[in-house]
Amino acid sequence: MFPKTTVMLVIIFIFQTTRLPSPVSGSDPDPIQDYCLPSHHNTHQCKNSSSLTVDDFIFSGIKHPGNFTNKFSGVPVSAAVFPALNTLGMSLVRADFEVGGINVPHYHPRATEVAYVLEGKVYSGFVDTNNKVFARVIEKGDVMVFPRGVLHFQMNVGDSPAAILGSFDSQNPGSVKLPVALFGSGINDELLEKAFGLKSKEISKLKKRFGIGHED
Repeated sequence: MFPKTTVMLVIIFIFQTTRLPSPVSGSDPDPIQDYCLPSHHNTHQCKNSSSLTVDDFIFSGIKHPGNFTNKFSGVPVSAAVFPALNTLGMSLVRADFEVGGINVPHYHPRATEVAYVLEGKVYSGFVDTNNKVFARVIEKGDVMVFPRGVLHFQMNVGDSPAAILGSFDSQNPGSVKLPVALFGSGINDELLEKAFGLKSKEISKLKKRFGIGHED
């Protein structure tokens, strides 16, 4: 017969390998220390806590909108600009919209986003993997969530500027903007023509708009 301790170890092993996954999991690995501000000389090494001050944990770079392009401005707050976020599994973005401005359909492959409306009226929504759209106009004080990896979008539908603060559960959520990904990445023209039912000249026009000239 097996010793009781061996039997218990086998039971524990079976339980651990067959139990259901935990319903709670983080997008980024859990930190193993309070914080880790990267050293200037070695980004994989943390600064000594004795050299840090409260100012290292404060960021003032999103008090105002960034530069606008096509009536939209996005200012990301990641560990690259705010080192105190390093290893903490989160990041932010400030999005500002002039009247009629849009945040083009895009998705974040590594993070769920929670969007809080600072001001204005924004038509906001996402499309799930069943191609069902969840969208409505949200206003100042409203919060909307965009699940990780799903396509989402926003448009200012009010008669005044709008602003949103987005929060991500990843230090590096990534962002794939569909117009640029499809027509600005160099995908073969013939494939795009067949996929969207467009003519060669129309594809060339879209590629030119998003930074890629016509490719023979």
